Amino acid sequence: MAALRALVVLVAAFLLAASSRASKYSREANEGLTAAAGAKRRETGEFRVVRLNQVWEKAQRLQLSAVKLAELHSDLKIQEKDELSWKKMKAEGLDEDGEKEAKLRRNLNVIMTKYGMNGKKDSQLVDTNYIKDGTESDTLDDPRLEKLWSKAKTSGKFSDEELDKLWREFKHHKEKIHEYNILLETVSRTEDIHKNVINPSEENLVKEEILHNKHRELKDKLRSINQGFERLRKVSHQGYDATSEFEEPRVIDLWDMAKSANFTEKELESFREELKHFEAKIEKHHHYQKQLEISHEKLKHVEGTGDKEHLNRNREKYAMLEEKTKELGYKVKKHLQDLSSRISQGLQHNEL
Repeated sequence: MAALRALVVLVAAFLLAASSRASKYSREANEGLTAAAGAKRRETGEFRVVRLNQVWEKAQRLQLSAVKLAELHSDLKIQEKDELSWKKMKAEGLDEDGEKEAKLRRNLNVIMTKYGMNGKKDSQLVDTNYIKDGTESDTLDDPRLEKLWSKAKTSGKFSDEELDKLWREFKHHKEKIHEYNILLETVSRTEDIHKNVINPSEENLVKEEILHNKHRELKDKLRSINQGFERLRKVSHQGYDATSEFEEPRVIDLWDMAKSANFTEKELESFREELKHFEAKIEKHHHYQKQLEISHEKLKHVEGTGDKEHLNRNREKYAMLEEKTKELGYKVKKHLQDLSSRISQGLQHNEL
């Protein structure tokens, strides 16, 4: 009996040691894979388009926050997807009028401006994520918005949580105005060049069509800005409606525009359900943004302690959160792109 007990103890000890070794080897293997993947990305580039790698490398030198870098990565992944799609179209002889190529250039210009990389001072767009609500230091750059915000803050109609939510809506509206101005400047430059052409040709007729499409895009953005301002004016004066379906500014925008589009009642109800899923996806993304910001602050603190084991654990966690935030950011932006495209088609159908 004693021999049997001794055998059981010996087997248990052996299994425990084996499990410990397996866990260690598994962790080391994962770390090795992560390191190899990182080395491969550094060797081949983060993106498959050269100029997007150049933008990414420039951003690394600007010392953007962890959250903004992750957001930029998501924006560039969307740009990469669109550029690779355009290259395929071009190889098939499509996009003869160059409209798609012109839109890609505009989109990249918006990205560069958004993150302060267009060479102009004070061009960086306001950060509309949940991480920093610096309501006292940020400005809205629009007297009408400043006036509305001031009244809302002192009205007593909003809780602290509702004021944070309303501030995000104001910042989102500021971002929409900034993007509209970037597009307007691009269209104005193109029009000036077009007016200076003396002899009309087939190529110039093609450029006229591109300008027409740009004007349509401007019209869509202006419509969204006007609807957004009316909503802000109403909410600022009346407070939030307890029966309001959505909270995220981008989802509210989409829903307001969807109700103006040429959708059947059944299509509108289906779109409403999709927006609910989209809002849940955004909330999940915001959660990871918060965790990434916290992890980044913790990592900076641990780097000063000299504790290598603790530092490695924090680096692993930070890398995991960074990748997850990038991944979710890309999914959110792609979903937003798809939803916006469907609404735009519905609005254009109204104009026919």
